Amino acid sequence: MKYKILSVVALFAIAACNNPKTESTDQAVENSGVTATSDTTMVSAEGAPAMKFETDSYDFGKIKDGEKVSYDFFFTNTGKTPLIISDASATCGCTVPEIPKEPIAPGAKSKISVVFDSAGKNGLQDKVVTVTANTIPAQTQIHLIGEVIK
Repeated sequence: MKYKILSVVALFAIAACNNPKTESTDQAVENSGVTATSDTTMVSAEGAPAMKFETDSYDFGKIKDGEKVSYDFFFTNTGKTPLIISDASATCGCTVPEIPKEPIAPGAKSKISVVFDSAGKNGLQDKVVTVTANTIPAQTQIHLIGEVIK
């Protein structure tokens, strides 16, 4: 009796693994320019999302020590698939980027907001924010530049 129950459970497991929805999903992925493998999904250069910034640097001019500067870097996804930003990191803790949490559709616009705190800084500044996304190449840099005076 135990073997009959195990056989029925095994049959259900095999039937569940042979789901026809997988074929249609694979076909949709193939048509989107995405290559699926068992451990990762890769996007071809032709189908990849792309970030096109209105400007990749902002010159905040001269500011006094302790002032904060904020700037919104606007961009458009000029690619053919949704853009997903996974991270944005700055060269120091005085610069804080805020990225969109949702995927950006092809043709859609969005922004990365960056705040620079000049406390304890002096002289010329070039704060680099490295944005990591599902683009090719995966990282893009934007800059806040200016001068902090005492």
